[in-house]
Amino acid sequence: MTATGGGRRVRPAIERMTGFDAGFLYMETPSVHMHTLKIAILEADEALSYDAFQAGILARLKRLPPLRRRVVEVPFGINHPVWVTQRRVDIAHHVRRHRIGGDGSMRELEKLVGIITSTPLHRDRPLWELHYCEGLEGGRVAVVGKMHHALADGAAANALLANVTDVRTAATPEPVQEEYATRDRMPSRKNLLKHAWADAARQAFELPGLLRRTLRGIRAVVRARRAGAAAPLPVLHAPRVSFNGSLTPMRSFATVTLPLAELKRVRAQHAGVTLNDVVLAITSGALRRWLAVHDERPASSLLAGVPVSTDERGSVPRLGGNRVSNLFTTLATDVDDPAERLRRIAETTAHAKEIHARLGASILVDWSQFTPPRPFAAAVRAYSRARAASWHPPAFSAIVSNVPGPREPVAVGGARLADLFSVGPLVDGIGLNVTVWSYVDRMNFSLLACPDLLPDVHVLASYFPDALAELDLEAADRPATPARPDAPEQRNIS
Repeated sequence: MTATGGGRRVRPAIERMTGFDAGFLYMETPSVHMHTLKIAILEADEALSYDAFQAGILARLKRLPPLRRRVVEVPFGINHPVWVTQRRVDIAHHVRRHRIGGDGSMRELEKLVGIITSTPLHRDRPLWELHYCEGLEGGRVAVVGKMHHALADGAAANALLANVTDVRTAATPEPVQEEYATRDRMPSRKNLLKHAWADAARQAFELPGLLRRTLRGIRAVVRARRAGAAAPLPVLHAPRVSFNGSLTPMRSFATVTLPLAELKRVRAQHAGVTLNDVVLAITSGALRRWLAVHDERPASSLLAGVPVSTDERGSVPRLGGNRVSNLFTTLATDVDDPAERLRRIAETTAHAKEIHARLGASILVDWSQFTPPRPFAAAVRAYSRARAASWHPPAFSAIVSNVPGPREPVAVGGARLADLFSVGPLVDGIGLNVTVWSYVDRMNFSLLACPDLLPDVHVLASYFPDALAELDLEAADRPATPARPDAPEQRNIS
């Protein structure tokens, strides 16, 4: 919906948030932050300065509509909030400058990223920040994008980032339009209430059809399970390990890069597996090693929550919103043989995909439209304050996702993009997120953790190369690097 006013001033555009997008706002608490991160490492380039970068972002705001939207709550919470487009964006608030400490190594950048992601975004402004981090070894620069999940999922964030390229060319930006310079005018309470009731009435007519589709999906899932499509169930099949519990506000971050060719070679050696299966198996092997070093022996396999896109193939790229669902599969951490572990993961994940498809990829998204905003948000905050995630088995063990990135080298204003990393948020009870982002010829693994649950995430990251090597049948006879005896004592202080 769009509200208009008389005279020469035009009120900002108003758009109702979907229940699914708004759900990321409702799930946020002082210890659970619902933003995602994108980390771009740029090669040294004298022409790409902080001032040019900031000016380039300002000049391109018209091409990035979601970055001009802020959240406005509806009085009494009778419907989901709305996005209101801002005429003026305080670029100094959103684009920030940092100096990487220490020796400027990747490890020092990871500490800084941990600090950046440990604080929430302000709700009274558009929900994004860009952190320009200088001082990386070799004269490189890191740009850390921090964006609320309510604003965009991975696919939409990719489209937004594509519109931010070549920022150096905007050293002399186009003039700021008058719409940016005039004072913003928020919609009135009367206007918000009127449209909230109208949208709720339209939404109610969708409920009978949604009920029918849900019942059909449930019957299809029951038939699939009877036919042998076995997939683990959240909560019922997830063992508790030390990084499952109530989150604190602090976050730690680590990365590891593996050659894409080696993952593809492993995929070719094992019939019937996908690249995603290999990613899950590598994560499984690293977690097995970490659990052994920490003397944790869960009785059953860890489970992975895997985000999956519901966008149709070939659809027009989105600049905002979320079209994502989740499936749950085994990490087979209870299987000793690496090849058998990969086979078990591939088989279970195939069953999970079948069940997910039969239920309907959009069912969760559609039902979220009917989430009561204030009661749901209040329940989440009470759950978080009570640290209730430590009272019961976790829904699953860790978040693991794999996102295809650029296949060709990318430049930003003439500065070559050396590497690209991405990671999503943690949810209460799940203290580890492993997000894999491919870039040209490598797979970049990003690990986000709650350090009070998993204090040595960089040690866990160091186990990923050996986890890949043990899956390679051509390298099966190579001895694995022994675990360091001091590993349990190491701590990530970011």
